Amino acid sequence: MIKDSEFTGASRRTAQISLGLLVLVNVMSQLDRQIMSVLVESIRIDLDLTDTQIGVVVGVAFAVFYTLAGLPLGRLADRANRRTVIVSVLSFWSLATAACGLAQGYWQLFAARVGVGIGEAGCAPAAQSILSETFPRERIGRALSTYQMAIPIGILFGLAGGGYLADHYHWRTVFMMVGLPGLLVAVIVRVFLKEPPRSDSEELEPVASVLSTIFAMPTIRQHMLACSIQTMTLAATATFNFAFMVRVHGLSNTEAGIIIGLITGIAGGFGPYMGGYLGDRFAPKDPRWRIGWLAIGAVLSVPFTISAYLTSSLPLTIVGLTLGVVGSYMYAGAGHAVAQSLVGPRMRAMTAASMLFAMNLFGYGAGPVVAGWISDAFGGDEALRYSLAVMNMLLLWAAVHYWLASRTYREDLARVQALGL
Repeated sequence: MIKDSEFTGASRRTAQISLGLLVLVNVMSQLDRQIMSVLVESIRIDLDLTDTQIGVVVGVAFAVFYTLAGLPLGRLADRANRRTVIVSVLSFWSLATAACGLAQGYWQLFAARVGVGIGEAGCAPAAQSILSETFPRERIGRALSTYQMAIPIGILFGLAGGGYLADHYHWRTVFMMVGLPGLLVAVIVRVFLKEPPRSDSEELEPVASVLSTIFAMPTIRQHMLACSIQTMTLAATATFNFAFMVRVHGLSNTEAGIIIGLITGIAGGFGPYMGGYLGDRFAPKDPRWRIGWLAIGAVLSVPFTISAYLTSSLPLTIVGLTLGVVGSYMYAGAGHAVAQSLVGPRMRAMTAASMLFAMNLFGYGAGPVVAGWISDAFGGDEALRYSLAVMNMLLLWAAVHYWLASRTYREDLARVQALGL
């Protein structure tokens, strides 16, 4: 990892270019991931699919294979040229997105969606590894948080832009329009993204050794659990916020898409940056602040989001969700920065993949299902508001594990730094 005193001139420009390119790649990832949700009704009618089949294609086909592919692709990123990995997986998922538009039936659509999930699984581990090698330790929180800002930006363009395209073009054409530009981005990344030199000369450790080293640290165990619980909450709200606006406040699909898109895109972009900025700003005094701010953001968001879901006033709902999103999204990049700070260069991509494995399997896998079950238990329809309020209270549980992680962070960090990693 580069030292802060060396982060000048050419190294700074290289880091900034790398960050900009990787943010662009991540935006493309989110667009290709979100566009299916915008087009589901047109697809369902045209291919004569059931709601259950649509749910499996949108959720299971993507999330399960994304999770399963993450660890081997993370291992590959620790072993191979990371720029090549990113270019390859970006090209693969872009073609898979376009292939969704060629599907003539359920299983063809399922297979294409699996391809999107597998391709996107290889992006984040390699990208986080590159950024951790390109930016000094003192700035990595802001770098990874800026990278994660692509998520709300992608959701904003996916909901607003995708809705516009869906109103003006056939769904097959929309998949082509969204997927194929990724091939051009892949060429740009291949030309301009620099592969940083590995900062150690050690042989790559066996997978079992890497995983045992990661999970031997109490900080990572508690921190991973906290991030997974928080992801569970945010996956539930991301899945049902649109429906909440339509059912409870009587908005049209266009109105709901614009409001949720703007809230997620603006407030959801500000939150991750603040998490990284505050962590980097206060870490020199006490590194535990990198985790402490995530707990504070999670706790402070709860009263705003619960009020937003329970009020009958649309303006108060919008204000509450906006303020709540800022706090609850603070973990998005800074959470990964904490994990990256505790491992060496040859373990970074695998560590990122392990974090994503837990967050996606537990968070995205369980969050929407639990929220839907609670809503049904309350009677469905407008009772969805109570389900989302309950799900946001889980952030208090996440904050407990952030606190437990902070108790051992200094000791674990000191051991890593003593090894010169």
